[in-house]
Amino acid sequence: MGRAFLDCASAAPLRPEVRATIAEWLDLPQADPGRGYEEALVVRRAVEAARDAVAALVAATPRQVVFTSSISESVNTAVAAALDRGGRVLVAPVERSSVLEAAAKHGELVGLEVDGDGRLTPAALAAALEAGPAALVCLQLANHETGTLLDVAPLVDAAHRAGAAVHVDASVAVGHVPLDVQAIGAEYTTLCAEGLGAPAGTGALVVRRGLRLVPLLVGGDQERARRAGVENVVGILALGAAAQVLGEGAGALLAAEAEAQRGLIARLEAGAVELDSVRPVGDPSPLGRVPHVRCFVVEGVEAEPVLLGLDRHGVSVHSGSACSSESLERSEVLQAMGVDEDHSLRVSVGWATTPDEVDAFLVAFPKVLAELRALR
Repeated sequence: MGRAFLDCASAAPLRPEVRATIAEWLDLPQADPGRGYEEALVVRRAVEAARDAVAALVAATPRQVVFTSSISESVNTAVAAALDRGGRVLVAPVERSSVLEAAAKHGELVGLEVDGDGRLTPAALAAALEAGPAALVCLQLANHETGTLLDVAPLVDAAHRAGAAVHVDASVAVGHVPLDVQAIGAEYTTLCAEGLGAPAGTGALVVRRGLRLVPLLVGGDQERARRAGVENVVGILALGAAAQVLGEGAGALLAAEAEAQRGLIARLEAGAVELDSVRPVGDPSPLGRVPHVRCFVVEGVEAEPVLLGLDRHGVSVHSGSACSSESLERSEVLQAMGVDEDHSLRVSVGWATTPDEVDAFLVAFPKVLAELRALR
């Protein structure tokens, strides 16, 4: 058996349909899709077909979809556009670092309280909206470390009643739970490719119909003058292929994969919590989380040696914030929840995860903990 890859929330393996699309792209003309000759039009038609697929997956119109390079670019574009003239921006500390840093750069950041499951409380948002005018409210449909889902629609309504625009980070949820951006009603919704089984390095920003987007990147009229720069054609086509397969049959595959992933996570959690001093973090209900993510705290043992020990046994998991791991910053998410982030592990499954991979974790995890505790 090969390695057990259980960090699919960071980047899932490529789907066969995505691989096939990338191979087909190699036979397409290598032309700038913004040109007017035939080779360019072939590429443009392929890009627009991908846009159609992404839009259909999230119940948007194709004109609402702006392709970007990443979650971070989508976030920065939305925040900068909403705060073009500055203003207060309401953000819970469980948001991604890109949201927090963009909000602090472009406006006056106002922190919002979360509960023990890492979920923004409506009371905290209401109090902040009553305290003064806000230009922007940032919300997460699902948290990137704990998987906790947030019922964003009533919060979006509250923000709009107070005159604030809304950005929703749906990057963890898209492709794992049904997503209807029209029903949510936010001005900006961030999506990504890597969690869907497409290559990292491509994202999308869905802009509310009728809203003019002030571009973050200028110098060209690509993406209907909303994002300058020649499009990453292969990444866009790959994202479109993943979106298309997930959206086929009214989302039947998405629902089937979610059910399978929820079962794998339940199996993994049941085995993990049998160990001493291992407890899950986030909403305790499976329906209160995305189906593919679970976070644990391991008391008495720091996460980094656990991660390295699992890696030595052929199991890949994640610890702390994906956005901050390279700089070794402390996790804002878990701190806000009152959790010791130095002892946290995030395990996430994907479309290709097998029961054998979960079993590999359940065999290796107690061995690693025993080895580390013996050293103490």
